[in-house]
Amino acid sequence: MSEFIQIHALTVYPPGNLNRDDLGRPKTAIFGGTQRLRISSQSLKRAWRTSEIFSGALTGSLGSRTKEIGNYAYDTLVEKGVASDRADEQSKRIAGVFGKIKGVSGGEGKKSAKASKEEKADKETAKRAAEGRQIEQLAHIGAAEMTALDGLLERIASGDTPSDDECAALLLDAHGAADIALFGRMLASTPQKNVDAAVQVAHAITVHKVTVEDDYFTAVDDLNDGSEDAGAAHIGTTEFASGVFYQYICINRSLLEENLAGNRDLASLARRALVEACTKIAPSGKQNSFATRARAVYMLAERGDEQPRNLAMAFLKPVTGDDLLESAIRLLEETRDRMDRVYGPCAREHYSFNVPAGEGSLQELLEFVAK
Repeated sequence: MSEFIQIHALTVYPPGNLNRDDLGRPKTAIFGGTQRLRISSQSLKRAWRTSEIFSGALTGSLGSRTKEIGNYAYDTLVEKGVASDRADEQSKRIAGVFGKIKGVSGGEGKKSAKASKEEKADKETAKRAAEGRQIEQLAHIGAAEMTALDGLLERIASGDTPSDDECAALLLDAHGAADIALFGRMLASTPQKNVDAAVQVAHAITVHKVTVEDDYFTAVDDLNDGSEDAGAAHIGTTEFASGVFYQYICINRSLLEENLAGNRDLASLARRALVEACTKIAPSGKQNSFATRARAVYMLAERGDEQPRNLAMAFLKPVTGDDLLESAIRLLEETRDRMDRVYGPCAREHYSFNVPAGEGSLQELLEFVAK
């Protein structure tokens, strides 16, 4: 039976635009019949995974998400003195191990509409893709796999030509990569090397309804003395909103340890690093414009074997009143208690901290999550 660790967090974000849609507006969602501000799980996971808190705690146990593995191999071989033609041939073989190669091998043939669009946006990227060393999908490559790749490149540089089986052996089970164990990976060309994510992250939404506002701004030309034109050098608008967000995370502790080949110490470290990043790290969108820095002000961690449940229903009816945060904390705890009364205890044990009440501590919650 799997053991689950569930995290319920409330974070107050001041006016900002942390996560934009295709029009540059803050992302939203309709929940309980009203518009809420939203931060996507993809944005949150990227911010946590690339933070110093997360990467510092898991140094040496993290992988890389990239399409550029073939170009990495090519550049490395050329730097080691391998002739360009041979480097190109071997790097394409290696790239094919990690995914389907983008474009047409050798740089000939008709480009897809997507490739043409990329060429307009970034000619260098499109060129390298057309050369047949860039793969189509982002591949999450573990640290051990990168080490094995570097060893293979050393062999090639010394004149050896590895077999197809030796190249294929580069793709390992990624048991030593904490981020792959947490967030999973999908390799369309080699599904047997896929890893099921041990962590599920919900989109964060505000507990109350929101209205996205427009910020009209101008920029002044410092060298314009105003003698001929006293107007602004630039006029624009940007959208923003603020709110109290509810965040839910579910960690399958059993699957995490399985993904890490039973390394319980690394699994414990990974859980701790993830939850600490969740409490302190916000997405980077428009931070220079709004300084939307915030930490979780309430967090409830639960551990047990029962089927997990998100507590967003506590906010199906938008929170109103003079103290949104206090009301949100009360509603969250009441919903948990009522679920327990109906279903029986939904978790074996729990721990929480509450900044407004000055109760609990982050360190004790991290120890609870890690033990």
